Amino acid sequence: MKTSSSSRVRRGAVALTLALLSLVAFRGTARAEGINLSCLGGGHLTDADLERGTTIVVVWASWSPRSRGIAERVGALASRWGGRARVVTVNFQEDGAAVERFVGKGLGAPVCLDPDGTFSHNYRIATLPGLVVLKDGQAVYSGKLPDDPDSVIAPAVR
Repeated sequence: MKTSSSSRVRRGAVALTLALLSLVAFRGTARAEGINLSCLGGGHLTDADLERGTTIVVVWASWSPRSRGIAERVGALASRWGGRARVVTVNFQEDGAAVERFVGKGLGAPVCLDPDGTFSHNYRIATLPGLVVLKDGQAVYSGKLPDDPDSVIAPAVR
């Protein structure tokens, strides 16, 4: 598949942005205010949603090679934790139509769009796929989606 020059430049800029974000240390008390992300199929993800209970957010992008198996990973998280926590995904800076083509029948959790990267930036996501675990509005984990995310999710769900 041929990649256009502007697409390579855009991906390079995104990679640079993510690298710069990785230089900022996560302090474990991050709180994003003013969140209002549109979700595929309608609805929104707001900071008010994130302030109630436990929310597990997987941040991903279809162009990221590490996000290729995202449907299976999100499905497993939703199956394991969906009864005790809100599980959602946030797509990093992609067009809604492109995201819909990628997810096809869905990911097993709502897909919300972060078109300008504000959510990802606020929670200091520097690697895709990323994971944010919030307990009553406070981020208790923000970083790379671990191979075994249960160890970072379990304490927030208790």
